[in-house]
Amino acid sequence: MQHRGLENGRWAALSFPQQMANIGSETSRVYKALEAGKESRAQSAFVRFQELIDLTIQYGRLGESKSARSAMWEELCRFRELYCAAFEARNLPELAAANRYLDQFASIR
Repeated sequence: MQHRGLENGRWAALSFPQQMANIGSETSRVYKALEAGKESRAQSAFVRFQELIDLTIQYGRLGESKSARSAMWEELCRFRELYCAAFEARNLPELAAANRYLDQFASIR
């Protein structure tokens, strides 16, 4: 695990926008590395993306009500699935779209 120590409660202490902004930092690194042809760097950032989104799915602050948590959990799982598929296909337009979506959270932090 690249993000050691986050599973001990530090990740859950962050707000949802902070969690998503951190995930966005990794997706941005993935995109830039692939665009530059740096496969190893892209793979490392992709592993970090997976760790952070998995922490958010497991420990994230997804809302107060049970229905809100359930809906957010489903959306995060779907986002993870789509992002992983785009990464495996090296679909740069889809990866760029994911970055644009996550960029909005950086301004909320």
